[in-house]
Amino acid sequence: MSDTYADADAALDPTLQNVLDQTSLKWIFVGGKGGVGKTTCSCSLAVQLAAVRESVLIISTDPAHNLSDAFRQKFSKKPSLVSGFTNLYAMEVDPTPDLSEVEGLEGGGGFLADISTSIPGIDEAMSFAEVMKQVQSMDYSCIVFDTAPTGHTLRLLQFPTTLEKGLNKLMSLKESFGGMVSQVSRMLGPSMPGGEDMVDQLMGKVDQLKGVVEEVNAQFRNDELTTFVCVCIPEFLSLYETERLIQELAKFEIDSRNIVINQVIFPEEAGTSRLLQARIRMQQKYLDQFYDLYEDFHIVRLPLLEEEVRGPDAIRAFSENLIHPYKPAPPPPPSAGSNSLLEELQRKVQEQAARIAELEAQLAAARR
Repeated sequence: MSDTYADADAALDPTLQNVLDQTSLKWIFVGGKGGVGKTTCSCSLAVQLAAVRESVLIISTDPAHNLSDAFRQKFSKKPSLVSGFTNLYAMEVDPTPDLSEVEGLEGGGGFLADISTSIPGIDEAMSFAEVMKQVQSMDYSCIVFDTAPTGHTLRLLQFPTTLEKGLNKLMSLKESFGGMVSQVSRMLGPSMPGGEDMVDQLMGKVDQLKGVVEEVNAQFRNDELTTFVCVCIPEFLSLYETERLIQELAKFEIDSRNIVINQVIFPEEAGTSRLLQARIRMQQKYLDQFYDLYEDFHIVRLPLLEEEVRGPDAIRAFSENLIHPYKPAPPPPPSAGSNSLLEELQRKVQEQAARIAELEAQLAAARR
């Protein structure tokens, strides 16, 4: 470990223990660039949280769900208990379901979907609000979000603000809209039963969602309740995208103080491989930049492994690296009966010394 890493470790604890210790946290987002190991990290964090919290729910909001693959267990849009645990649940939700299926609209969802198209982004935001409403009604100590790659995640975090603006616009149309339906209903008489009731029902639903969104928005901006864990790898594009993500999180007023750097190759494990040694030099350059840029962050380094982390037991074992800094295993001792490199060199030196002594004796005899 270089002096840079030693200084960083001394300044801030290089673990996610701070997340476990903050018992007030309700929403924990895990996100970053695609392919950096977000699902493995979010599952590992959820496993550690389950050890100290009463109940934990992990939700995948990535359209390409990976929770089922990670735990080797099929999950759906309803919470399921993760095998091997008593208080860890998982679910995979569609972040953009059909609004006609939104709970409580009884046939008016299609109509709501039609009028919502005039407000960009509100359809996705409304679906997100419905998911959040369902989640809030569940009694879990904390919820971990395994998010989609950065661009989708930033849109998801914008949903509360987008929806709040959109619903305010819809609510402002309520009087004129309701009056129009009332007139049409009187003109058509019995052929349009419940016209005004439908408007009231729809607007009531909109108002209800608006209340959920306002509450979620406030909670997301409360660092006592919400934090975002950034996952990356020690490469240029990942460093760049992490910086963009952290800047955007600051704009949304969402707390972010932890960075997990995954797939790190440790020098002790490189052996004599020139390829690995070259990768280590490249990675160390970006690791130095991470420590320079984020000196006030907890930076956790996770190792590049030979195999994928899959299954509850493998995730449980890997999750220990989030709480206890990873230490590379010492190289295995030489097998019985074999000589180490040093012993082999000493043997060759002794052979050469004996050979030289023999030649010197022959030379002395020839001179006589």
